Amino acid sequence: MSIFKNKNIEREVKDYFFITLGLILFSFGWTVFLLPYQIVTGGVTGVAAIIFYATGVEIEISYFIINALLLIVGLKILGWRFLMKTIYAIFMISFFLWLFQELVKTPDGEIVKILGEGQDFMSLLIGCTFTGSSLAIVFYNNGSTGGTDIIAASVNKYYNFSLGQVLIMVDLFIIGSCFFIPQFGDGIDRIHKVAFGLCTMVVENFVLDYVNNAMRQSVQFMIFSKKHEEIAYAIGTEMDHGVTILDGHGWYTGQDMKVLCILARRREMPQMFRIIKSIDPNAFVSVGSVIGVFGEGFDPIKARVPKKVNHTDNTTNKPIRRTNEEE
Repeated sequence: MSIFKNKNIEREVKDYFFITLGLILFSFGWTVFLLPYQIVTGGVTGVAAIIFYATGVEIEISYFIINALLLIVGLKILGWRFLMKTIYAIFMISFFLWLFQELVKTPDGEIVKILGEGQDFMSLLIGCTFTGSSLAIVFYNNGSTGGTDIIAASVNKYYNFSLGQVLIMVDLFIIGSCFFIPQFGDGIDRIHKVAFGLCTMVVENFVLDYVNNAMRQSVQFMIFSKKHEEIAYAIGTEMDHGVTILDGHGWYTGQDMKVLCILARRREMPQMFRIIKSIDPNAFVSVGSVIGVFGEGFDPIKARVPKKVNHTDNTTNKPIRRTNEEE
């Protein structure tokens, strides 16, 4: 019991460490590259930025207030368990947004444009690379940045909308509101703001998906070795990894042998090869990429299970054959 407890604590500490790292990168990219050029993004940070551009209210203040209101609503719907890391993220982002603004402000209160004047689009690309990759780190470690995530999760609980659909609709509404802010200039300038905002959505989500998929990418090992027992034991103990042993038969040699089948994260490949080579340098190893691995130790299976229906005829107690149209 104590071993499982220690592993849970270790996992939580690791999650919070990488969540904090992701939040630092997010705040840095947002404050240094997007905020000085008045580039609007989606989410609560986008709303806070619009308020800052229009009224001058500090971004960390409006960000915290909006999230606090959303937390009150989300707490009743989603419960404490979902919101604990979200609350942590909201406090940390509020702090880091304030910190990085203080670091890049000039003595007269202006935020320095690191790339210089006229580099709006380049700043957008760099900033969204930071924010997209940092969000991937946060989500990968079971974290959340709050804000529109709470709205999406709340809507998803009661209505048949996916999280992505809700987030896109909310972000489009936030970015589109730029067109009605007089402080952004005349009609053409406002259209530019909206266009840049849409670009941030595309770039940020592309980077987020790319980094997230890279971190979650899995591989399948097929290991042919006479020392399969030693290799299986070493992988199971040193890497805490499951191993499946298959029966194999060599057509050319006519010999029976055991084959180890292992599913692992791509980042685990170097350690896996070190173990195999240290035990049997002559082992035959096949490695293939897999689209996804779901289950214990990997990603959870995310699918809606239909309600149970009676598939038997009450009069004959025989199974009812359904057509493709009925299914």
